[in-house]
Amino acid sequence: QVHLVESGGGSVQTGGSLRLSCAVSGYQVSVSCMSWFRQVPGKEREGVARIAYGTTTYADSVKGRFTISQDNVKNTLDLNMDNLQPEDTAIYYCAAQSQCTFGFLESTYPYWGQGTQVTVSS
Repeated sequence: QVHLVESGGGSVQTGGSLRLSCAVSGYQVSVSCMSWFRQVPGKEREGVARIAYGTTTYADSVKGRFTISQDNVKNTLDLNMDNLQPEDTAIYYCAAQSQCTFGFLESTYPYWGQGTQVTVSS
């Protein structure tokens, strides 16, 4: 059974940094396709970063500021977020695909964590 648990969310001021981590069980991150999504209440969930067999993809809104990585020893998926802006405020979710397909189509991600809140104040 696949289980994803996010941690590391919190509150920071504009320009600050946070590192999110997703602890994964029942699924090997080293041979996987996983992503970070975020959602603001009342808006659709959006994909922000993806890693597939070491290849990374980012949404334009976070390029150059966010870095996705995986720790194959700890079996975690991480998201380092720098130069955070108020518009980055959202609930952040990690998600995993059972079969690797391109992009952030939510229906292709059967496994989701419960989310962690990130709040950026100006």
